[in-house]
Amino acid sequence: MAKKEPKQRFVLNLKLKTENFEEDILDKRFEIGRKIYNSVLGKALNRYNEMIKSRKWRNNQSELSNVYKSKCDKKELNKLCAPYFHIKNEMLKEFRLAEYSLHQDVKLVQHAFKENIDSFTAQKIASRVWEALETNIFGKGAEVHFKGRNNPLNSLEGKSNKTGIRYDIETNTFKWIGLNLETMLNINNQYEIDALRNKISFCRVKRKFVRGQYKYMLQIVLDGVAPVKFNKETGEIKNNIGSGTCGIDIGTQTVAFISDYDVKLYELAPHVQNIENEKRRIQRYMDRSKRATNPNNFSEIGMIKKGVKLEWEYSKKYAKAKNKLKDLYRKQKDIRMQDHNIMTNEIVRNCSVIYVEEMNFKGLQKRSKNTTINEKTRKINKKKRFGKSLANKAPSKFLEILDNKLRAKGGKYFEINTRQVKASQYNHLNQQYNKKKLSQRWNYFEYNGQQLKVQRDIYSAYLIKNVNDDLCSIHLDNCSKGFNKFLELHNKEIERLQGLDNLNSIGI
Repeated sequence: MAKKEPKQRFVLNLKLKTENFEEDILDKRFEIGRKIYNSVLGKALNRYNEMIKSRKWRNNQSELSNVYKSKCDKKELNKLCAPYFHIKNEMLKEFRLAEYSLHQDVKLVQHAFKENIDSFTAQKIASRVWEALETNIFGKGAEVHFKGRNNPLNSLEGKSNKTGIRYDIETNTFKWIGLNLETMLNINNQYEIDALRNKISFCRVKRKFVRGQYKYMLQIVLDGVAPVKFNKETGEIKNNIGSGTCGIDIGTQTVAFISDYDVKLYELAPHVQNIENEKRRIQRYMDRSKRATNPNNFSEIGMIKKGVKLEWEYSKKYAKAKNKLKDLYRKQKDIRMQDHNIMTNEIVRNCSVIYVEEMNFKGLQKRSKNTTINEKTRKINKKKRFGKSLANKAPSKFLEILDNKLRAKGGKYFEINTRQVKASQYNHLNQQYNKKKLSQRWNYFEYNGQQLKVQRDIYSAYLIKNVNDDLCSIHLDNCSKGFNKFLELHNKEIERLQGLDNLNSIGI
């Protein structure tokens, strides 16, 4: 049976006008939501731990692991795995590890807090627990953790706009168990007015920590396609989708994209600053402050005591420093999202079909397993890889935003097979593969009796743009036809980059 395509939806954000007492009520409900989350997760983890101890589960997982180690194609692998997945699903039902089982668990907990949390909101909290647990059960995620006071829930949502968390379009208010808060709807904003003509699927109340205090907003999730935005001065459509094909080569800090009319090599999130030094100073101050106010919680060698329940006290300056650090992270996130949106809008204006490499950014975050020695200094190289770069630049989030924007405007987004295409190693002129070190940022070719110097990332994007329909090989005819135009655009872009302060990874 074919899977149903997910409904197309978009989100309208409206700020809430709140008084101090209303913010206190919302904060209390977010804290109750955190406790409900932890309660449901605790019950689910108890059942999960009992299940994985059973011999039947261990044997099934062992057999399943052996099947994955065998060298089979996808169809054969799916056939061999089917009986083991059946046993796995039966055991999950037996131990009541399913989303609707958690909905049953949350009923009793919600009843104790019914004056603050409605049943639909409680069910969505249980669904969130299941999402976290499901990634762990099926081997796609890390260990599941409880929500502490320093890692609270910052959003709560309903299941429909009929009860619980809802938006009243007639009175322009957010309503939820006795709370009636006016939203900052701008009646002069045509986009907001057009958006609210769509059917409301459900609503979500969200909070964001800004400069030492929480700001609250209502997110209205609407069915359909987001309205078109127009430029007030010219009347033209904003960020309209272009035509043609685009190839993208994305790195840990840069993105190269090539359309039929343009070649660009940009730094990802260029306005995100390196905050490591400022972060380290704040964290060192917080550690000194914590040790000064809690000397009895540390051993003689400065380690936190274990085996006893410790009570912690924090100074007012510690709280200020903590809020400053939190606000620092929030600023970086907002700047990064703004940069990503600007850049993805530019790409979408240039094309309607995008080809990009399938990337494993999680793998790039991990430390290197091999110990290597620097040839010049004869010292052991660090095993760190690209964790900080990925955290600062967020290339995975960039691709997610690009995919969502393109699909919403009717475009197409394809991920090519990175291992088979090997765009960074291929030379379409002699049809050979040559491995290169990461430090080698240029390709050197012979073309029409001349020596060519082509930037590595830009050339990879050109090859990605010209892949075949199987997404596993490069279309040589298309590469040859458009190569002269590509060289012209490439040289123009290199001239632009030469006048800028570029990253080392660009090589200019």
